[in-house]
Amino acid sequence: MRQIKTGTIRARLLRAARGDVDARPATDYLKTMSIRPIILLPDPVLREVSKPVERVDDSVRKFAGDLFETMYDAPGIGLAAIQVGEPRRMLVIDLAKEDEPKAPQVFINPQIVSRAGEGAAYEEGCLSIPDYYAEVERPKEVTVRYVDLDGREQEITAEGLLAVCLQHEIDHLNGVLFIDHISRLKRDIVIRKFRKMARDKPPARMVG
Repeated sequence: MRQIKTGTIRARLLRAARGDVDARPATDYLKTMSIRPIILLPDPVLREVSKPVERVDDSVRKFAGDLFETMYDAPGIGLAAIQVGEPRRMLVIDLAKEDEPKAPQVFINPQIVSRAGEGAAYEEGCLSIPDYYAEVERPKEVTVRYVDLDGREQEITAEGLLAVCLQHEIDHLNGVLFIDHISRLKRDIVIRKFRKMARDKPPARMVG
């Protein structure tokens, strides 16, 4: 998901509040991190269904660092692995505001185990569909089961923006985009626009 953020990536991660998502020191994310190209609509890779992560090891942890650096650089508040061309069931989120300590969260093999509450409408954007926003209605509360960076199974119940962001990013892992939740007419207009942009200014894959 997209949200405007500014500041130094490495300083943010060093100041990160880990919370109860995983206990790994924030400095672990600083080792050989790199910014990955973000895949844009209409790249068919975005429609792939991601595969489970079989084992959490140092390569997975390093990849999490890449996702954070890419997300912060974009800038955004959530990023799924498939958005950088990796069909792994893995996503990262940081909902901290600019004046708050950063709070990076990693979700490996996330699955929604329950939904509750009447639909809440939020205006959503996506790093893979830049500069387009639309109001999407989703369940108000979700419970998500996932694996953390230490390979331990966790469960979290989320409301508000975190619930929206989790649903948005888990959709990505299933080949679903937020524009699939709006009217067909609006969706077709967006897709045509990005197809034209891809034809007029290739390549479709770029950072940001």
